[in-house]
Amino acid sequence: MTWWLWLLVLGGAAVGAWVTFGALLLLAGRREEARALAGFIPDCLLLLGRLLADARVSRRRKLLLLGLVGYLALPFDLIPDFIPVAGQLADVIVAAFILRWFIRSGGEPLLREHWPGPETSLRLLLRLAGR
Repeated sequence: MTWWLWLLVLGGAAVGAWVTFGALLLLAGRREEARALAGFIPDCLLLLGRLLADARVSRRRKLLLLGLVGYLALPFDLIPDFIPVAGQLADVIVAAFILRWFIRSGGEPLLREHWPGPETSLRLLLRLAGR
């Protein structure tokens, strides 16, 4: 099996687990949690877009947020994403450090103002950033 086929299999397994977990939450009657799970990544992308468009966010913070987007979008990282668990964990750690810096430098009110998703997801994001 070639590396790209393994990557497709792992990606498919991750998407399958995500869909299964969301369906289980729906079946258990936990609609809010299912919505939070389904929308977390799109909510994070929308948040970044809103923060980048906000004039109150300094140029330095915007550059750092753009750097985070670029880091997450590029296929090469500190630990490549095709390495199961470790690659994704490295991305989460980098994102958490940048969000932590953004929040500690006075950005929490902006983060709260621009967050498009449910409160439970925002609490998770703040907890991830060490708040």
